[in-house]
Amino acid sequence: MSKNNSIVVVVVIALSLGLIFGLSAWLGGGVTSQSEQASEKVNDLTGIDETTTESTEAAESNVRTPLSAEQLAAYQVTMTNDKNPVAVFTTNKGVFEVELFEDTMPITVGNFIELAEKSFYNGVKFHRVMDGFMIQSGDPISKTDEFLRYGTGGPGYTIPDEHVKGEYLTNVRGTISMANNGEPNSGGSQFFINVADNIALDFDKPDPNDSKHPVFGRVLTGMEVVDTIAQVETNQADMPLEHIVIENVLIKYNN
Repeated sequence: MSKNNSIVVVVVIALSLGLIFGLSAWLGGGVTSQSEQASEKVNDLTGIDETTTESTEAAESNVRTPLSAEQLAAYQVTMTNDKNPVAVFTTNKGVFEVELFEDTMPITVGNFIELAEKSFYNGVKFHRVMDGFMIQSGDPISKTDEFLRYGTGGPGYTIPDEHVKGEYLTNVRGTISMANNGEPNSGGSQFFINVADNIALDFDKPDPNDSKHPVFGRVLTGMEVVDTIAQVETNQADMPLEHIVIENVLIKYNN
């Protein structure tokens, strides 16, 4: 083989390896997989920290266990306080409405409303979806194509945790809760909606080393839309293979 032909072969092999590496990263497999990078992101920045789902065998057994059709259909709730505002989420998968617990969680709800009314959430994606656990959104970076950074963004500030005891302030199916980086007072704009009972995420659970996620609302209507989002196909990093986009969040006041 001539010297020139050898150079061509080396270049072709290098380009092929580069293409394979790129496709592997995009699909969440191979060298430095997206799931590994997501694990680092979850520990370092915003999101439900790794200990939430992997700290105990019991917690692992509860995650990714989809509910039965009967359990899905059984979800029916009403307003806890007729004076609370309602957030109307319009997504490319449908519309759902969330009662915001302004009466008991004024700081968290006030922050969410302020962001929503500034159109902060318009165009963000549900970047992390785990059927049988939760769906997560609220990261402004998810409006871009920088998918390896999804889950690391926020509004540029954090808010205090509102750890308040209350009948409805527990991470059960249908509730919306603040995401964080596992540290106190590290929430900002990211949130998740529980698609199953996840009371181990409550602030008053027995293990003080686990993360704590304040509930600040509950899905009123359209839970079937939330469940549809939870059931989309994902890669190894729990990122949907199709874009699930919040098109708009409208706040309705009932005062």
